Amino acid sequence: MSFRRVLILAAMSVLTIVAVVSMVRYTHRVEQTLAHASASGTTITFLRDRAAVPSFTASDLAGRQVATDTLRGKVVLVNFWATWCPPCREEIPDLVALQQKYPQQLQVIGISQDSAPPEVVQQFAAAHGMNYPTVMSTPEIEKLFPGVYALPTTFVIDREGRLAKKHIGMLNASLIEIEARALAGLDVDANVELVDDEDKVRLENAAQANKIPGIDLSVLTPGQKTQALQTLNSEHCSCGCGLTVAQCRVDDPSCTVSLPLAKDIVKKIAGQP
Repeated sequence: MSFRRVLILAAMSVLTIVAVVSMVRYTHRVEQTLAHASASGTTITFLRDRAAVPSFTASDLAGRQVATDTLRGKVVLVNFWATWCPPCREEIPDLVALQQKYPQQLQVIGISQDSAPPEVVQQFAAAHGMNYPTVMSTPEIEKLFPGVYALPTTFVIDREGRLAKKHIGMLNASLIEIEARALAGLDVDANVELVDDEDKVRLENAAQANKIPGIDLSVLTPGQKTQALQTLNSEHCSCGCGLTVAQCRVDDPSCTVSLPLAKDIVKKIAGQP
């Protein structure tokens, strides 16, 4: 093989190596750019005008006192839930993980809407490793957090004790973590947008209606109420809305189809003719 040919082959080899290295570096830069663009493209929203949430004191399922006025400086997630609510159960591991990851910046408080005795709820909480306090709902607590027409519903309170956001339906684990970090003053790669509060929020499919407009659930026993809520949240309305009977009642209380359907369900469960 001539010396000239050896030089040509060597030069071609060097060019090939340079090209491969350049392609790898270019691909890496593109991947980093796309990853950054994806992360920084996240937009989170908080209320523009934040009202102060009055503090409350209650005993949790273990008998320990929970006082929200001692939590100033922390982001607080007040999560209304029930053991019979499927999306509530599904989001519990995410809330447990958040509480474990940010014990100094965040406090989750569960508000059980169960009709079952506290002992039953406590057993459920222990079985699911709930590492945050849960208290049984009371009329006084519900007055502080109005509009809980569906479960789960989570109120996000900032470090100054003001309502920053309200989530209806199951939480998005990644999104709620970004929101919590932002309110806690930690670094986030996201855009923050301030919005006005909406008077009416359409229920997500995952939300489980807990109070049904036009329907009196107080006539039912605790067991019947649980059964009624489960049925109302599983059977679909025939008005064409695509929602369950319960969701349709909350989304459109004037619907003339969902009202008799809901009343009929409650009558059957109550054993009325």
